[in-house]
Amino acid sequence: MQWTKHNEQTVYSNRWFSVNLADVELPDGRHLDHFLIRLRPVAVATVVNEANEVLLLWRHRFITDSWGWELAAGVVEDGEDVARAAARELEEETGWRPGPLRHLMSVEPSNGLTDARHHVYWADEGDYVGHPVDDFESDRREWVPLKLVPDMVARGEVPAANMAAALLLLHHLRLGQDTLP
Repeated sequence: MQWTKHNEQTVYSNRWFSVNLADVELPDGRHLDHFLIRLRPVAVATVVNEANEVLLLWRHRFITDSWGWELAAGVVEDGEDVARAAARELEEETGWRPGPLRHLMSVEPSNGLTDARHHVYWADEGDYVGHPVDDFESDRREWVPLKLVPDMVARGEVPAANMAAALLLLHHLRLGQDTLP
């Protein structure tokens, strides 16, 4: 069953997102008004070192009033290459410049409401270049053993679904085993 969008109008817009209202026709012919949020692409990156530790940020999200582990992330600027944006965000938020980045996955975290697309990259090496420029983004930055990731996700310590999915995939790729029952 496919829904058909007949038109879409912007209700509010700024440089970060727009809120739109669409006239949508359901398969049975009924119409409904559907709000949607159009967002810029997000670039995400981390480093996994030789000890199989992943570079994470511990941060507070005021919207949900929750603390959790995340990967460095931010919006892709107009005309910016997504992988370069991921490398830039990692360096700005952690002080680590990644080696060659590999695409891990692209996800749509809330595709029933937004068109957000998050592109996740990782490197197996990086260089510390100094204190992060955007240190206000997190309370701290730490190297966390990948073997701990499944339990951290299960305990809710990685609340963002896109971050949890990326970390579980890195765990699987680097350690090649599942530790959850």
